[in-house]
Amino acid sequence: MHSDSPPADDPSCAPPPPDLQVDPLAAALVRHNIELAADRATQLDAYCHRLWDWNTKLNLTRHTDYEKFVARDLVDTRAISRHLEKRERVLDVGTGGGVPGVVLAIIRPDLRVALSESVGKKARAVEAIVGEVGLKTPVHHCRAEDVFARHAFDALTVRAVAPLTKLLTWFKPHWHSFERLLVIKGPAWVDERHEARELGLFRKLQLRKLETWPLPGTDSESVLLEIRRKEQALGEGD
Repeated sequence: MHSDSPPADDPSCAPPPPDLQVDPLAAALVRHNIELAADRATQLDAYCHRLWDWNTKLNLTRHTDYEKFVARDLVDTRAISRHLEKRERVLDVGTGGGVPGVVLAIIRPDLRVALSESVGKKARAVEAIVGEVGLKTPVHHCRAEDVFARHAFDALTVRAVAPLTKLLTWFKPHWHSFERLLVIKGPAWVDERHEARELGLFRKLQLRKLETWPLPGTDSESVLLEIRRKEQALGEGD
């Protein structure tokens, strides 16, 4: 899938591996008042280890300690999780190192999660990580639009991939293949919505703000947006 992040495949650009003994995952979970079943916490811990190990070879994440992982990646994923019903089919678009898709598959094993990543090196890395932590989550080595030729989904999850104008342009011909977009954005989302409206990209769509939460280290907020077709939203309200 597309990404606005600059390529950083040079191993010299990757951050050093964290000292995993300094601050265990359990301590970060306690600080953020997050309770997880023991088996899910263990699998999340294994995911962090594998992600950070791969990150020394290929830059997949900037969140290379448990505090950043929990405060940003896990908190964001849990926000999405609260708005997904049991057994929903979910495609994580441009998954990168697996957030939110892999994390979602771990904390919500009832969901049918798949991942798409168009950058070959990242797709192969996240596929390896998925196998190493014992998940059976399929990884599509292509753009999300290409996945729709073979699969349909209830929801697409999107985080740190592209502005709303690009997302809505890419997915405009494909609304028959999924029901809604769940998009995590920062404070710039209001300007992005305005630009998309100016271009007429919301003519047949409805945007709803589902949830907001503090963006760590700033005075701003993260937001979870839901985008649906207007006729679909109206039908559900009847």
